[in-house]
Amino acid sequence: MKLTRRQLALSLAASSTLRSSPFDPQASPLGVPRGVVPGRVTWAHDPAAVTWEGTGAWWEDVYNHQSVIDRVVSNSIRGLTDQKSDAQAWTAIFHHFNRTHGRGNTGYRTGEKIAIKANLNNTTGHGTIDRLNTSPHLILSLVRQLTGPGKVSQSSITVFDSSRFIPDNLYAKIHGEFPGVSFVDHIGGDGRLKAEFKPNAIPFSITSRNASGLDTTVVEAAYLIDAAILKGHVSSGFSLCAKNLFGALSIDPDWHKNAHDGFPHNRDGSASYSAFVDFLGHKDLGEKTILFLIDGLYANDSADPPPSRKWKMTPFNGAWPSSIFMSLDGVAIDSVGFDFLTSEWTNLPDIANADNYLREAALANDPPSKTLYDPERDGIRCRSLGVFEHWTNGTEKKYSRNLGRAHGIELFQVS
Repeated sequence: MKLTRRQLALSLAASSTLRSSPFDPQASPLGVPRGVVPGRVTWAHDPAAVTWEGTGAWWEDVYNHQSVIDRVVSNSIRGLTDQKSDAQAWTAIFHHFNRTHGRGNTGYRTGEKIAIKANLNNTTGHGTIDRLNTSPHLILSLVRQLTGPGKVSQSSITVFDSSRFIPDNLYAKIHGEFPGVSFVDHIGGDGRLKAEFKPNAIPFSITSRNASGLDTTVVEAAYLIDAAILKGHVSSGFSLCAKNLFGALSIDPDWHKNAHDGFPHNRDGSASYSAFVDFLGHKDLGEKTILFLIDGLYANDSADPPPSRKWKMTPFNGAWPSSIFMSLDGVAIDSVGFDFLTSEWTNLPDIANADNYLREAALANDPPSKTLYDPERDGIRCRSLGVFEHWTNGTEKKYSRNLGRAHGIELFQVS
């Protein structure tokens, strides 16, 4: 989808000013919003969802209340689509995705495969450790949604992290209730399947040393759910939905052995190519994603440790964020995640201009860096991949559509 000449001129003018902080008082959207309700990002906050106080493990059932998390996920799915039931919401999501991706005005077809990309970056094997990974309870809620109101069979669902490991706490929780669901990780065994890769499936828009194989799980899937975690990250400043897709590539579990070309951003505010845009724009990654999700039940200011710092900002007020974010717009949801993280922690490492990839993705058809984004190298340039802007401030938490404007992000708080 192309921007008009006037929209593009206004967008590029707005992007020329460094806005590396969410405290920009001007809500200035760039790009083309996506979604049943364009640009909507749902935010569901329920303090009763998680109650861990540092004793035991954060992921244990006693501290994670499945019925509350199920309710939060249900409300979020309906909030994304303005539907009164979960079944109607999934019908709207599938129809919207297929219609806007050249698959016809149709819903889910029996037998189509759905892959759920969890963020298990902190796993070291099949054993469970206490470092922060995707919540098993949240993935269980997703599978319950898909197999129930979504009308997807267990055998059509795969939970995966190609470069890491499916830990026992996640595997046991899902497999115990849904034995037909498949699990794919880097080594296989113990009920998991070993990831296989299609070589040279993502050659990237520029010459790169990055791994270019893609897990056949995503290549063969009709739909992808991108389940990220709300957390900061060295080098990139933060790690949300776009970066989570890196884990579907043929990378080594030892991150030291992987190239990260196009990951660092220019700290001086100048625009630069971003590999994250290639992830969001690739036909088997971001463009195959039917639902973007950020697990903010605990969250972290860095990538590696267990949950370690409760949140001070309103409405958390010294508690865990206990939040889940969803969107059909991968740029909008990462924009919202960025604003929450940097309003809570203003001194995150490497955060200056870390939102560069969001501007690039929003204007991927003609980005500030002038990169020709074509991650498949098939001669087809990326369109705008969604809408980017910063909110007014961390107290109001308002974006353009919250201010009554027709274009931009809407942060839709789910009760």
